[in-house]
Amino acid sequence: MTKHIGLIGGIGPAASDFYYRRLIRIFATRQTDLDLTLVHGDAPTLLANLARGDAATQARIFVALTERLAKAGADFVAVTSIAGHFCAREFAALSPLPVVDMIQAVDDALKTSGFKRIGILGTRTVMASHFYGGISSADIVAPLGDDLDRVHDAYAAMAVSGLLSDQQRAVFFDAANRLIDRAKVDAIMLGGTDLALVFNPDSAPFPLVDCAAIHVDQIVERAIGHLPAA
Repeated sequence: MTKHIGLIGGIGPAASDFYYRRLIRIFATRQTDLDLTLVHGDAPTLLANLARGDAATQARIFVALTERLAKAGADFVAVTSIAGHFCAREFAALSPLPVVDMIQAVDDALKTSGFKRIGILGTRTVMASHFYGGISSADIVAPLGDDLDRVHDAYAAMAVSGLLSDQQRAVFFDAANRLIDRAKVDAIMLGGTDLALVFNPDSAPFPLVDCAAIHVDQIVERAIGHLPAA
């Protein structure tokens, strides 16, 4: 029996759109009914709590949203934001529903990827923490020099607005190319779910690790019942 998916979205709008469209497409391909409820988080609030390192406050916000999902009948919950996983441990400890953890899903996927050295783009915390220190099978490399601040600023603006400017696109591609050329990474990790606005796996000039896509695929498996419920 298909499980009812609970999503915490809105952080940011483009990320929610990516998850929703990918879930619809996959369920249609598998000829399986999609049962889903989406609640809205707030990107500016999350980014402010992230900047302060206030995991406890953000976890409580996620718990309140998850309680609404539980009342709607959701069987589990997933946060459609990599930045939002900065409080993953605190949230999982308090959540009234099982949580599909993106960090673990990405680590599991990388174990069979063959990539040993991966550049990362996203918020400052995601980059500086090397994806929250959750990758065991590859070295994660942050952008070089001032690129880290430029990428963070461009990403935060894009995530809040849900829109991508040509200038922001250039910032991301320039930083990625420098990681490929100078840091000699094997691939670029999309360490922010809104980076789906920037990079297309089919046309990117370098290999990508699409964390949001990996997370969605894990959500699908949990919903269809191929994985344990917790």
